[in-house]
Amino acid sequence: MQRKRVSLAVTVLALAISAGVAKGQNPDNGKAGQMPAFYDGQSFTINFKELAANAEVSQLTHNGSINTIYMSDAGLPGGQPFISVLDAIQGDGFNPLWQEVQIMFNAGFTPRQLTSDTEVLAAASAMPPEITLMPTTEVYRCSVVGPGPK
Repeated sequence: MQRKRVSLAVTVLALAISAGVAKGQNPDNGKAGQMPAFYDGQSFTINFKELAANAEVSQLTHNGSINTIYMSDAGLPGGQPFISVLDAIQGDGFNPLWQEVQIMFNAGFTPRQLTSDTEVLAAASAMPPEITLMPTTEVYRCSVVGPGPK
């Protein structure tokens, strides 16, 4: 009887570990959901997961304190990715929910990396405007998990 309990305990432990490994491999969870981002010129690593569509609608309709994450899906010259820009981090008006706002570089301007929300807003309000900001209906749960890559 004792041997069966030990065997059962080992089986349960193995299943729990394999379930944890499988969950960690999901690109929407854990470390796989991490990406670099800029805030006030500093590089950070954030953990990033999009909310379900119905939750996005609800948050955009009822939550007046969602932060902004600026992205540019078009990327930078040479196929380089545009690193997202945050308008808040923990300790500075931070809410763990961020609405995506797409940055589109206007004709005559070469896409470049922006590193702060102040820089993003200045580029949008310049005359002529360097960028156009397009709010999306996408809302993400994000948290700053550490310093960015060097």
